[in-house]
Amino acid sequence: MKKIEAIIRVSKFQAVKEALHAIDIDFFSYYDTVGVGNEKNRKGSYRGTSTDTEFISRRTLNIVVRDVNLKKTVDCLLKAAYTGEVGDGKIFVWTIDESYRIRTGESGDDSMYNKD
Repeated sequence: MKKIEAIIRVSKFQAVKEALHAIDIDFFSYYDTVGVGNEKNRKGSYRGTSTDTEFISRRTLNIVVRDVNLKKTVDCLLKAAYTGEVGDGKIFVWTIDESYRIRTGESGDDSMYNKD
């Protein structure tokens, strides 16, 4: 099993979510995050209001997949989150040694998806 952490633009979240569902990746967790990127101390303006872009709002997705689904999931993220601009995000992959379903005690791949 692999854990994928993807940090993406908030504006691309809906497209990424729909793309993941289209390849049958139906469960993941996410949270809003703030970071600092390559574009430091840039000032911007939106509707006449000055904004400081030193801190960048992003959304972080955590997805755990079977090894067989890793490539299609990463390819999906690369395509759906892409804008071609600086700040599109990052994808990190970790190996998961084990997982357990609390309700049933199932472990490994059996703990990953509902059979109900």
